[in-house]
Amino acid sequence: MNMVRIVVLATTCLLIAGCDKKPEQPEPIRPVLSVVVAPREASSLAVVGTVEPQFKTDYGFRMLGRLIARPVNVGDTVEKGQLLAAVDPFAAELAVRSALAEVSTAQGQFVNASGTANRQRTLIETGATTKATLDSAEQSSAAAQAAVTRAQSNLTKAREQLSYTKLEVEYAGVVTAVGVQVGQIVNPGQTVVTVARPDIREAVIDVADELAGMLKIGAPLTVRLQLDAQIEAAGKVREVAPQADPVTRTRRVRITLESPPDTFRLGSTITTLIPGKPSQGYSLPATAILVDNDQSYVWVIDPATKSVSKRKVQIVRGDDGSVQVTDGINAGERIARAGVHQLKEGQRVRLEGEPQA
Repeated sequence: MNMVRIVVLATTCLLIAGCDKKPEQPEPIRPVLSVVVAPREASSLAVVGTVEPQFKTDYGFRMLGRLIARPVNVGDTVEKGQLLAAVDPFAAELAVRSALAEVSTAQGQFVNASGTANRQRTLIETGATTKATLDSAEQSSAAAQAAVTRAQSNLTKAREQLSYTKLEVEYAGVVTAVGVQVGQIVNPGQTVVTVARPDIREAVIDVADELAGMLKIGAPLTVRLQLDAQIEAAGKVREVAPQADPVTRTRRVRITLESPPDTFRLGSTITTLIPGKPSQGYSLPATAILVDNDQSYVWVIDPATKSVSKRKVQIVRGDDGSVQVTDGINAGERIARAGVHQLKEGQRVRLEGEPQA
């Protein structure tokens, strides 16, 4: 009887002990912030420049003179042959008149000498003159003819000098600069008016010496209008300065624009996009990196099971605090970017924005 009581008491105690034991709770689903690994892209460098004409001419006089007319100003449209400026032609006109008089005198002397030579030829046939007299007359006639040629050459030169008192444009274009005002004394070769062809435009930028070495003639570039980045034009590198500017240490690059919009006016500010080298690895926030025993890891989120797994990665830290993952992850994978020290292998997570279960 006593044994029965002992067995009953033991069984009761076991049942009570079993009732006190609680079942194991599942690991809670942790909300996490995540980021999708972006594909590698080559970074582009934006360089500011201006739109300039590919062809422009600095017009200047070939002679010293006082400017008496300049009927054009900056921005004016000019046609081929139109007058740009003029200097006082008084001295050149006097030279033309003097040359005309010399031509008339020389022609008169040639007529007289030629007549004398003809008469001497007639007289030599009758024996009324000597051979020496005839030779002298013919020599005088030849000298008079040479004097006519010299006087005509001087007249042509004087007329050419007179034409230098006017500047006429050689092609249709736009006046982009003026350098002299009416009344000023102009030196030979001094720029008076600059005319550019607006139909052929190019972008001009100044870049660092090492960057200019990467640009090849004919390389395609994208040029955007700085006032409206939506307006852009394709271009090709036409010229790269062989040497850097001694002051700025930059080299000038000229880019021919292919059918640019009308909004690409001369003097407009533009931005040229120069493609750079592909960036190293994938960029991640520093909070996404878990450091354990001097090794770097990230938590990769499985999109199917919504669970995390720890993966070893190779990283490069930048001076600005950024992190570039060079090996261990692929583009398109989702990585936890915060709370990496609270996660466990295989733990289920809830992404930001998802409703709570």
